[in-house]
Amino acid sequence: MLNQDFITLTIGKQKNIALIAHDSKKAELIAWCAEHAEILKQHFLCGTGTTARMITEKTGLPVKGYNSGPLGGDQQIGAKIVEGIVDFVIFFSDPLAAQPHDPDVKALLRIAQVYDIPIANNRATADFMITSEFMAREYDHKIINFNKKIRDRADTL
Repeated sequence: MLNQDFITLTIGKQKNIALIAHDSKKAELIAWCAEHAEILKQHFLCGTGTTARMITEKTGLPVKGYNSGPLGGDQQIGAKIVEGIVDFVIFFSDPLAAQPHDPDVKALLRIAQVYDIPIANNRATADFMITSEFMAREYDHKIINFNKKIRDRADTL
């Protein structure tokens, strides 16, 4: 495994789903969560500050809250992806409004891509993901073997 360029990780049958929404998209995400509550309650949910609290209050779904996005919540979710704790992200972002924490948002999107984590940034994609056959079973995916990549890079310096 140490010499392989890629390693296989498994997203379990019970997904660890991060729920995030910009302010103008919070109502839409809450409505989406209510529509898909029967599926979502079978998984572990977390989210950024106000979004997590509002989803729990409005839908009854238990959502572990981290900091709000502008106060580091996006970075906390990104760290959980790196740690292998978050393996699915629903992020209803507002493409028409500037965000003060845009670099944090871009970092979260980048780390989800690096770790081959499914991420939806709008309702249509979220609908496709949540109704996928993969929601009810394990899913194997390959990511770069970062330990080997770092070791190989160190050998060339």
